[in-house]
Amino acid sequence: MDKFRNYDIVFSGQKNGQHEFQFEIDKAFFQLFDTEQEFTDPKIVADVFMMKHCTFLEFEIEISGTVNLVCDITTENFDHDIENEIKVLVKFGAEYDDSEEDVITIPSTDHAFNVAQLIYEVVMLSIPMKKISPNVSGEDLEILEKFSPKEEVEEEQDIDPRWEALKKLKDKN
Repeated sequence: MDKFRNYDIVFSGQKNGQHEFQFEIDKAFFQLFDTEQEFTDPKIVADVFMMKHCTFLEFEIEISGTVNLVCDITTENFDHDIENEIKVLVKFGAEYDDSEEDVITIPSTDHAFNVAQLIYEVVMLSIPMKKISPNVSGEDLEILEKFSPKEEVEEEQDIDPRWEALKKLKDKN
């Protein structure tokens, strides 16, 4: 049995036009993927809109909800609201191909399209790189910035005149 089967959207037998589906995304969803998450306690709703046409499908996936993150500064847990969307065109062909960014080709013999991977990707793209709790004040950030290591700007060193002469010879050729 396919562990992602609950996220199949059957388009075969559906009339042309828009169809709506909704999925509750929680901890069990992320356990289907064998990766470690940067968050806990997800409470997310994924609204999937499918526009069926004769020769292709359009999917729009909108997610909203909260995840629990660990602050990079204070290491305290905090709830973070997430919201994101993705649009994908699904066309029919000889075999599965997802090499294009916004277009997925599925075999013309398929009768359903699984949206689990797309939901997973849109959620993961919603997680910020810097996780800063709303309890961290601007003053705390200023102090942190003050004591953070600074990038050193390399000063242009004088070029050895011998190298400069060689460079001029090379440029002539």
